Order: sequence, then structure tokens, then C-alpha cells
Amino acid sequence: MLEHDAISAVWWLRAPPLTRVMKRLRWCVNRLRCMTAAEVRHRALREVVMRAERWGLLGSAVVPAPDVAQVSRPWVCLPAAVDAAPYLKAADRIAAGKFDVFALHDVDLGSPPRWNRDPKTGKEAPLTYGKLLDLRDPRLVGDIRYLWEPNRHLHLVTLAQAYAFSGDARYFGVIRRHLESWFSSCPYGKGPNWSSALEPAIRLINWSVAWQLLGGMSSRLFEDGEGERFRRRWLESVFQHAQFVYRHFSLFSSANNHLIGEAAGLFIAAATWPCWPRARTWLANAKAILEREILSQNAPDGVNLEQAVSYQQFELDLLLLVLLAGKANGQKFSAAFDARIEVMIEYLASIMDAGGNMPMIGDSDDGYVVRLAHGREFCRYRSLMATGALLFRRGDFKAKAGDLDDKTPWLFGSDAEAAFRRLDGARARLPVRRAFPTGGYYILGCDFESAAEIRVVADAGPLGYQTIAAHGHADALAFTLSVGGLEFLVDPGTYAFHAHGAWRQYFRGTAAHNTLRVDGKDQSESGGDFMWLKKARAACTLYSSSDGYDLFEGWQDGYLRLSDPVMHRRRIALDKAARRVAIEDRLEMTGAHDIELYFHCSEGCQLVAAAGGYALSQGGRTLTLRLPQVEGASSRVYCGSMDPLLGWVSRRFDEKHPAPTIVCRARLAGDAVLRSEIVC
Repeated sequence: MLEHDAISAVWWLRAPPLTRVMKRLRWCVNRLRCMTAAEVRHRALREVVMRAERWGLLGSAVVPAPDVAQVSRPWVCLPAAVDAAPYLKAADRIAAGKFDVFALHDVDLGSPPRWNRDPKTGKEAPLTYGKLLDLRDPRLVGDIRYLWEPNRHLHLVTLAQAYAFSGDARYFGVIRRHLESWFSSCPYGKGPNWSSALEPAIRLINWSVAWQLLGGMSSRLFEDGEGERFRRRWLESVFQHAQFVYRHFSLFSSANNHLIGEAAGLFIAAATWPCWPRARTWLANAKAILEREILSQNAPDGVNLEQAVSYQQFELDLLLLVLLAGKANGQKFSAAFDARIEVMIEYLASIMDAGGNMPMIGDSDDGYVVRLAHGREFCRYRSLMATGALLFRRGDFKAKAGDLDDKTPWLFGSDAEAAFRRLDGARARLPVRRAFPTGGYYILGCDFESAAEIRVVADAGPLGYQTIAAHGHADALAFTLSVGGLEFLVDPGTYAFHAHGAWRQYFRGTAAHNTLRVDGKDQSESGGDFMWLKKARAACTLYSSSDGYDLFEGWQDGYLRLSDPVMHRRRIALDKAARRVAIEDRLEMTGAHDIELYFHCSEGCQLVAAAGGYALSQGGRTLTLRLPQVEGASSRVYCGSMDPLLGWVSRRFDEKHPAPTIVCRARLAGDAVLRSEIVC
């Protein structure tokens, strides 16, 4: 979540239009409703501290001189078997000012870019005190995710990789020019790039990787006077970044993936640059946070409690980098830390289908921690499997990865390919696991990892993490279905965060998931783009699997808040011999309600009306969907509809595509049962 203190919002109410004031006031009230008394006190104190920092009353601006004799051991290295050509090509594009930023492809940002400018809207954010900037105001900062992305400095790693391959100092020259420009354009504490502690933390990680690939403290690039001066200025900013993160950790309801990212950035900074006495404090504090939060934020069954698959991948990248940096520099983590990473990878390996498709459960912003591989064929999930295979010597992870990706060898060195080959993935038992009771996900299926595979992922998990459940979607009792590695019924994704209000509400709402909606309301009540006020509870009451049948039963209580309460129970049964998935929705209610049942198809599906429903076809396969046969029921297919918003899939942040969505509607009174059937 983008943190901006609820207390400080009152200061923002100066003289904007009345509607904007009221919207902001509602957000403040809702945010306060989600806070404990302890959090309110903490944020009020932080508000005072931030204003004192703004006026220079707290914190020293003096950066101590580094002891350049204190060096670290690298944990990123040039692999022997990786083709240099894509990296050199990517670095040359960056040197020419060409970037890809979410939906903007090959956009000219300049070399160096304008660091405080949103490349999507052209809005230049002000260089006021960063922690008090209203990041939700597009008139002030544009689309903040677009502004932040180039400032994470992933591209500096690409330039450093090109230097490591070629030895051409021209690439170092681009890095120096970009960093010197950034230091000048983004003074400490000022502007949007000093507004969230996560952003400096991710910059530190990318600076660390680039630093290592350039040769570290003793790089020949720092030998002459200009090089030494640049190294000194870079180290000064490293110290400022680390201190900023250390002083502004996300806490309480904001302590989600941000806190792990902040601690990871601080740990990696302290491990990479142990050249100040304060680095020992950074290291110890960051390590303690990471040890605690990996267990708090990720269930023992491996599910990240934000209930968002993409953020689980993002968090795993952070944790794996920390683990490797620590191992290289004598900082071992606990056995519990290692084990939790392993089960997190197990969960992702289990829900990935035979085609490598991952259900897009919960929020996604396509954020990378660091980009070590290039090429359109790169899959961040398969890469995680390959890294996990080497780290934990797991043949089943190797089987899910398929081949060794280009990212993993940068982390494991020249031995990576041989070590990967030695792992036995041929006899792997997959899925690794099929029930994740704490996270709330269950897998039904047969013929796994083959062209005949049926894989259903059913969701009976909580809405999200902490009181605000920032990245969860109102998707209780939803499911996804793939056959033979082809996605047929999907979670449509996320699309956008701040800049598109109606779209944000749609993609995170109940109507954008393969579940049931009552009276046009979401299962959970939203309080803002990253906040839920009333949260539906869900649970699995029965899960069983045998050679012939898989069965899931669950409930969700989100509609008990209605004046005439409605309890929703769902049963999903797979008959493996008949290749038939039966879905039974039971509604316990007294009065009459408008019921909508949603089936979101992949954008690759072709639909044809069939007896009692539809035939869904793609890739040479055809499934038949039979809809509930109840009195007064009607069905309609939406594809790219704007009114209502229906029939969309978002595979990448800020990109969406029309996709068929089947909606079955009926007005029902009293207890009712809706039966649907899919023959695969």
C-alpha cells in the first residue's frame, strides 16, 4: 500500500474543490476506522516527527566518511553460459534513452530521464518534503507507479551487466551520468522519490547489484580522480538512503510487503557497504525484521497472507536475494527462515498449471525487485522454481521450472548449469501439495503435468492481510480452471491502482471473479483503493481427493450484512473418469434477491451457445458449460463492455484486453440451489 498517514491528511484540506475535500475526508475517516488506538498514537507521533524533519529540527545532515577498506563479498557474478547479446542490446537502448515502463513501450525518457516526472502523464511532481506529498493526487504527482518505476534503477543493473560482459567503460559512463543527475534532481528527503521507504530500499538493492558487477569498492573505474569523486558521492547517497529506510519503516496496518522490502534493502545495503559503524545497526535491525516478518506475513503452508500471488513472487525475490547476500557475507538466517521460503515456493509450484500459467489471484503491479534476465520468454515464476531447485536441491522444483533461466546463473555463478542438470526432476511427484488450509487454497484435478491435465484452484481464504487487507480482492469461493495447460476460466487480474477509480473497483470486486454476487454488491465493503472496511470471511468445510473424485466445500458470509442476510455455500466436485466439474451454489436466505453467477473466460476462448449454456474452445480443445436451470434465469456474454464494466482481462499492469465473461442472472426468493456443470 502507498502509505500516507491518516492524521496528516487533515493538513491537506486547504482549498481544493468541495467534492475533492469530501472524498479525501471519507478516505481519512475510513482509514481511521481500520486503525487500532496504538496505531493512531503512532501515526500522530510520526506526523510530528515528519514535520520536525521537514524543518530540519531532527536528524543530522552530516554523512560520515566511509572506511573504504571495509569491503564485502559479492553475491552476484557474471555467468559463463549466458548469451551477452540481449544484455548489450538492452543496455544500448537505455543509453539512447529508451525505456519500457508498464504500458509504455520503447518510450523515450531521455538519458538521463527527468526523475521527478511521470512519463505517462508528463506531470512533474514538486520537490517539497517527500513524506508529506499526497501520492494519491494525480494532479500533483501524476500516476505515481509510473513515476517511481524508472527511479527504482533496475536499468542500472542492465548497464552494469553490459559492462561486465564487454569491459566497455561507456556503460559505466551512462551509469555515472544517470546517478549524478539523480543526486542533483532528487535531493535527500525532497520530492516523490523520498515519499515511501520502499522506493529507496529497492534502489539500494539495484545499486548493490550494479556496484558488484562494476567491481565493487576496488573497481578500476574508481581509480582516477573523477572516479574516486563519483564513488564518494555515490556512497554518500547510499548512507542517506539507508538512514531514510531505517527511520521510516512501514508499521502497523502498513506492515505488509513494504516492510519486508524495506528491511531487505537495508540488509543488502549493510552487507554490501559495511564501511560505516552504523551499518552494523542497520544489519541487525533489518535481519530481525526479516526473521519476524517472513513468519508473520506467510502462512506455514506457504501462502502469502496478502492473498496476492504476484506479491508473493515479489516478496520471494526479496527474501532470496537477502538469503544469498547473507550467505556470502557470513550472515546466516535461521532454519525457520529458510524453511518458510521453501514452502512459499512449494505453493507457487503447486498452483502453476502444466502450461506454466499462474492464477492472477489478488493484486499485481508487475513490480520487479531487480531485472537480471532479458527476453520476452522470461517467466518470473519458472525462474523462482529454478532458483529454488538449486537452493534446496529439489527435483520437483526443477520439473516445474523446465529449463534453467537466465536470471538464476547470475545468482549462483558458473556452476549453476551443471548443478541444475544433476537434479532429478523426472520422478517428481506433482503437484507438490494440493491443500493449503491456512492460506485457503485447494487444488482439484487429474492427469497433472500432461496434455490431459485438469486443474482447478478453489479459493476459501481470507480477504487479505492486516486490518486494511490492502491487496486482497473480493473473490471468496472463486475458482480458476485450466485444461491441458490452457487457461479457460481465469481470475482477470488487477489492471490499475490509483489512476482509474472505476476500473480499480471493478477488477478487485466480486463481479470480476468466478463466484456469485448478491444484489449487485461486493462480498466485502471497500473503503478506498487499498482498504476494505467490512470483510467477508470464508472457509473450507471439506476437501478430499481420491483416484476417482476430488471434492471441495466451503462458505463465505459477506452477505450476512444485508438486511435480509444471505449465506453462500459452494461445492465443487470433479469426476475424473467423466472429466466433469460440478459446481453447486447454495443460498440460505428468506426474502428475494438478485443473484449473479460469473464465469470469466480467457481472452483466447471462443464461445458458442450450446444446449443449456455455452461451448468454450481454444487450442483445439472444447469445454461445455451448462448453466443453472432455474425459473426466470437468463444468461449473457459480455466482452469488452464499458456499461457495465465486464469482460476484461489484465495480464500486465495498466493493460487490459477484452475477454468473454458469462453472467447468469436470476431473482430468487428463499433458500435456493444453483447447479452448473463443466465437461472437459
